[in-house]
Amino acid sequence: MYNPLENLKRRISQSGGFFNAHAHLDRAFTVTEMDMILTKQPLMKKWELVDEVKKNSSEEDYYQRICYALRTQQEKGVSSVTTFVDIDPIVEYRAIRGAVRAKKFAKEIGMELSLASQTLKGVIPNYSRRLLEKCLTEGWLDVIGSLPKADKDTDRHLDTVCSMARTAQLPLHVHVDQNNNPTEKETEQLARKTIQFGIEGRVTAVHCISLATHPKNYRQKVYNLAKDSGLMFVTCPTAWLDHPRNETLMPFHNALTPVDELIANGLVVGIGSDNIHDIYKPFCDGDMLTELRVLLEGCKIYDSEALFRIATENGRKTIKKALR
Repeated sequence: MYNPLENLKRRISQSGGFFNAHAHLDRAFTVTEMDMILTKQPLMKKWELVDEVKKNSSEEDYYQRICYALRTQQEKGVSSVTTFVDIDPIVEYRAIRGAVRAKKFAKEIGMELSLASQTLKGVIPNYSRRLLEKCLTEGWLDVIGSLPKADKDTDRHLDTVCSMARTAQLPLHVHVDQNNNPTEKETEQLARKTIQFGIEGRVTAVHCISLATHPKNYRQKVYNLAKDSGLMFVTCPTAWLDHPRNETLMPFHNALTPVDELIANGLVVGIGSDNIHDIYKPFCDGDMLTELRVLLEGCKIYDSEALFRIATENGRKTIKKALR
């Protein structure tokens, strides 16, 4: 009996397993019963709420937490993970040092762990920027991670991280268009910055939910820009299904990255879990098969070959380092 899902699962397993291209393992399994009343807070409010976890976590806590998350990911058929790690004046270097230690554990159990910076306090303030620069100097990062809205001046934020990525010759992963709102045009902005700084083929746009809120002709313009800049994408399907409804008039769409259109335009798309059992996503268990199922149903992607690439090899392309 023909079963396309079982066939796809078997092929992913035989290839080595899923590539989780976007996670936050340093905060995984931190949600508490008391936190549940806060889980409906807006995204930017949660950026502040996680300060409590960061204040109370030691380097050892981070190490143990990430190692536990890696074991659970492996049990779910994941072989490689790119995780963002908090680096800011609240946590300083405790999380990244724990994560660097966890990379060794990952190797011991046959997994690959790549580390990206999560700068919730921005990169423009002097101390925040110095923390990130130190991590780059020490060689702790495999990817420069970016959150433009953490700074008031998003244009300057992107100038800063693009310059860092060019100098360090590291991949750059940027959270963009997260609010499912047509006023956001961050994917376009990122593609233009990629070309401006000459880092084509080394930049990944993470989430890109708001791209689907725009008219078709604008979306196509962005896809063309993405091709010109070599921009890649990572979608985290279940992370945004909970986006609150509003009365803004926009093209009919769901709260998913428009991956069907991205792959139709020949663009590289990986898939991630985003947050796992924390204040952002308390019920998310990091099951990449669930993520893939939500994506394929939500975007009507029934091409098994495309789904296989999204689940495996495309994630690796997003962390490929520049040739020195």
